Amino acid sequence: MKVAIYGQAFLEEDKTSMLELLHELQKVNAEIFVEEKFNELVSDCTTGRIQGTYTQSKGLDATFDMFISFGGDGTMLRAVTYIKDYGIPIVGVNTGRLGFLSTFKKENVRKLVTEFVAGHYTVEERTLVEVEVNPDLNEFENLNFALNEVTVSRKDTTSMITVETYLNDEYLTSYWADGLIVSTPTGSTGYSLSCGGPVIAPSAKSLVLTPIAPHNLNARPLVISDDTQIRLKVSGREQTHLVSLDSRIADIPNGKEIRIRKSDFTVKMIEYTSESFLKTLRNKLLWGEDKRN
Repeated sequence: MKVAIYGQAFLEEDKTSMLELLHELQKVNAEIFVEEKFNELVSDCTTGRIQGTYTQSKGLDATFDMFISFGGDGTMLRAVTYIKDYGIPIVGVNTGRLGFLSTFKKENVRKLVTEFVAGHYTVEERTLVEVEVNPDLNEFENLNFALNEVTVSRKDTTSMITVETYLNDEYLTSYWADGLIVSTPTGSTGYSLSCGGPVIAPSAKSLVLTPIAPHNLNARPLVISDDTQIRLKVSGREQTHLVSLDSRIADIPNGKEIRIRKSDFTVKMIEYTSESFLKTLRNKLLWGEDKRN
């Protein structure tokens, strides 16, 4: 078994969980590789226990059996930029707070390995969205895809922007708002949810358009088929606006056409039998919680 481990930060209180993870992987004779910068933070744990390191540009390929993200949901989103289209199944150990993507509690990190080896999991393919602004400009280098959402939003102003929106070349509307979120089902429990968007099951073949604080009071989130081609054009008082792909942001001139569509590849998410999406909804959103129960 060949395993990659990734993280962005490391606290002393997480040391026990990291050591337990490495010990359990060694018990099954796994080849362990740790992201180069993260390895500098966890070297006390990894020295003598790993086979090597990797970076975003080299060291990973389709031969890996598992990619472990050690952190919160933001770490998971960044991890996707390492996996790209390699098809490596990913799972998250949650050292953060809410954790819709990183669902495995760090206290149970040994089970992450034992249940994987026992086959107590399924692999769920998650849709990504990708953006193109100008073929001559490489705003996001070669990482123009997102697992959660593509968002256009205002910049350097308190004034709203106008987001002219087309679906499959047919005009939909112009949102007068702070911005617009184009979310995948995976991202439906993130920024979109905070802005009033619906929760969508990860396997649904859908995207959702969610306006951010719209001044058109009748504007509502819209669920569309994930094969829809989306075109946006932003205007406003400032000369530029922001386009973000999960945690990555670019400054885009107003008037540039932004094209958004479903990516040609998916992210393979490991879902353990003991940590299902529905269980996560109940636990994280407190569904069914009532003082009367």
